[in-house]
Amino acid sequence: MKKQRSWSRSSPSLPIYPARVPRFSSNTRSPFFLLIPACADVRQRASPGLRFLPSFRRRCRLSSPLPERGNPEEAETAGQMDFGAEQHGCEHYTRRCRIRAPCCGEVFGCRHCHNQAKNSLEVDLLDRHEIPRHEISKVICSLCNKEQDVQQNCSGCGACMGKYFCEKCNFFDDDISKKQYHCDGCGICRTGGIDNFFHCEKCGCCYSNVLKDSHHCVERAMHHNCPVCFEYLFDSTMDISVLHCGHTIHLECLNEMRVHHHFSCPVCSRSACDMTDAWQKLDQEVAATPMPEFYQKKMVWILCNDCGATSSVRFHVLAQKCPGCSSYNTRETRGGPATAACSRV
Repeated sequence: MKKQRSWSRSSPSLPIYPARVPRFSSNTRSPFFLLIPACADVRQRASPGLRFLPSFRRRCRLSSPLPERGNPEEAETAGQMDFGAEQHGCEHYTRRCRIRAPCCGEVFGCRHCHNQAKNSLEVDLLDRHEIPRHEISKVICSLCNKEQDVQQNCSGCGACMGKYFCEKCNFFDDDISKKQYHCDGCGICRTGGIDNFFHCEKCGCCYSNVLKDSHHCVERAMHHNCPVCFEYLFDSTMDISVLHCGHTIHLECLNEMRVHHHFSCPVCSRSACDMTDAWQKLDQEVAATPMPEFYQKKMVWILCNDCGATSSVRFHVLAQKCPGCSSYNTRETRGGPATAACSRV
């Protein structure tokens, strides 16, 4: 029987440019690349209300190497450590310890395991809560099950509970390939290597060195929810993008917006990428679509979402072009500069 083909509409391939941004240390993948489209067609707009749930990534397992030479007891101990690294941990981390939550007193593999269990729909709304990570004071060794104060090596069996250990965050992780580091400005651990990122005091978060002299500062840019899925961005485990306007959004949410032909910031409506090619295509379409004589002298007031200027232009059914910055990312207003208000954030 002949196999039927299934066809699906997808957005055209767009050129992109990379800019590295640090990821919160709870993610188990290496530092990601920020993907922002360089040009796009904006003739169709996306409907608001997109919703996405965060997804956790696959774990990266890292075993302890056996000593090349030495006594049999040392080799046996190292073999036990290697076995422990493969067998112990949770879906979020590979390590040899569990934590006791200071809020409810229960034992979990990590803080994400706690938050997933205590924020699920099965839990009563009044009982839902998240663990205060800096208040964790007790851990349980996964090899000897001894409960003890937070420390890197077990006081009972001497096992290393995490090759990366931060005593400020009470954080353990065996996958040191992520190049974790603690940022005092953020107050948490991040990944990617401390030499590759800088902390912006105004934005209140770490950015790649590529953006050091080129990003637009927005006060506490990461200390808010994603404008699409409403997950808190500062400690999100998902990839995060920095738009040209300085606002931040999940990379997954940005890609979904692009699929639905929506290329403006959900917060301030400024273009999220370089739209020069799209504006040139609209110039050609406007020139090829003359208005009827009745509308040729009709004037309207517009507000440009890119430059914030208010102008009086000729009405056109396709789009209104800003005479200042030549952008078609505009909206029609009911009056001139005295009554039009800019919604820039």
